[in-house]
Amino acid sequence: MSALRFWLPLVALQLTACTCQYRYGPERSWDLRSTAELKSKEFWFHDAQRTLYEKLSTPPNQYRAKNVIFFLGDGMSVPTVTAGRIFDGQLRGVVGERNQLEFEKFNYVGLSKTYCVNKQVADSACTASAYLSGIKANYLTIGVTADVELNDCPAARNPQNRLSSIAEWALKGGKSAGLVTTTRVTHASPAGVYAHTSNRDFESDYDVTNLGQNPGNCPDIAQQLIDGGVGSRLRVVMGGGTIKFLPNSTTDVYGNTGQRLDGRNLIEEWQQSKPGNARVLFNRTDLLNTDPQDTDFLLGLFNSSHLAYHLDDSVDTPTLAEMTSTAIKVLSRDPNGYFLFVEGGRIDHAHHETKAKKALDETVQFSEAVRKARQLTNPWDTLIVVSADHGHTVTISGYPDVNNSIVGLNSELSNVDQLPYTAISYANGPDYDRFYKSTDGEVERVDLRTLDFTDRDAIYPHGVPMTEETHGGGDVAVYAHGPWSHLFTGVYEQSTLPYMMGFASCLGPGITYCDLQPKPVYRA
Repeated sequence: MSALRFWLPLVALQLTACTCQYRYGPERSWDLRSTAELKSKEFWFHDAQRTLYEKLSTPPNQYRAKNVIFFLGDGMSVPTVTAGRIFDGQLRGVVGERNQLEFEKFNYVGLSKTYCVNKQVADSACTASAYLSGIKANYLTIGVTADVELNDCPAARNPQNRLSSIAEWALKGGKSAGLVTTTRVTHASPAGVYAHTSNRDFESDYDVTNLGQNPGNCPDIAQQLIDGGVGSRLRVVMGGGTIKFLPNSTTDVYGNTGQRLDGRNLIEEWQQSKPGNARVLFNRTDLLNTDPQDTDFLLGLFNSSHLAYHLDDSVDTPTLAEMTSTAIKVLSRDPNGYFLFVEGGRIDHAHHETKAKKALDETVQFSEAVRKARQLTNPWDTLIVVSADHGHTVTISGYPDVNNSIVGLNSELSNVDQLPYTAISYANGPDYDRFYKSTDGEVERVDLRTLDFTDRDAIYPHGVPMTEETHGGGDVAVYAHGPWSHLFTGVYEQSTLPYMMGFASCLGPGITYCDLQPKPVYRA
């Protein structure tokens, strides 16, 4: 009888939702080709009712997560998501404000607080420690506690100061693990999966030496990927950064000289150390021709440094969605499941250059990778979490008309100097003189109509002059779909994220879903 009391309300909600769909249309239509419909009060009433009934008819998924995929949009602030949504819609010829990126379709959304232990505004290193290991750390450090200061190599080597990432939890739990990124695989965010270092810039032994430290005391990040307890066990590693793995006496397939001073070819070492079919790939063609069912380990290094921006149309460079697809197919061979980290890393880089169009395009590419992951996985056994490490100073401001080009000039002029301004701008950034001029001792704005904002490399206006735009300190959104995704609502510390993912998949320290299951009772 108690079970019946539980299920009857859910059945009633499902029937009511079906009735609602019959009354208000078979499914929600987000895409609008014209803004005219926005003037109808019936449009907004029906839109709200569909949203309400969709939520009422979605009970929480409380199954155990066999797989966990964590998507990290580096620098993907809430304004970036908003602008990316509009940008994507306008590219597709619909009203941008009504568009949805793939992860915006998730039922559960929360906010995480991104500060470091010693900085109000975080970088990608300390945040990687938080969202992958569950412990907040100092600015510029990765995989170590806040007892480790910048460049303190002995402290970083102390086992007591080293953090365990959710990738390590997965490996200890008998699962597979991997990472995919559009940056160097030794960059700050992916390094949080496997490395422990007192400086995020210790990517190769050359970097360690160049920064005044001894590589013998400071194991570089590339070396930790090959030799480390977690790095050496990753089944899939894809991104860029060949020069961090090759000696300075050799040239990579892209024509660039390696950096390593120790003479080691870490790419060859990786392949020789792996059992079974271990594949090393350097281009999109080889990736697409790879059979995931015949691949036990995969190392893809698709550029000397970071992967090219998608808008730069680099020859034979895979998309983030293509890398994600192959990674999932390789990892899915493990019957015990897997943890996969996927980073859209160049959103951040474009923002630092205040190249808004590239930042938004990278956001759209990130959304496509999430879409591919949803297509290849089962929501009943795969938890997908999407978030950012930190924000940026980008804003959408003024009062532009609906569907005004998000990467163009505002539809209104400034009411002070009667000059145009862009819909997107930054609080600080490079090339300050491009937007301001001095006339008779007074600083005036440049008429933006003389600049070309259709260019993919257009630099957008900003206030404070800096060599590059900085991160922002605002909270970032967390989107979740799949088992126990309802846990990810509310406002919480970024360091809570791996514990919630671990709970859903019975991994790591602390309480997990498996702890809540009734224990079998044995009778003699």
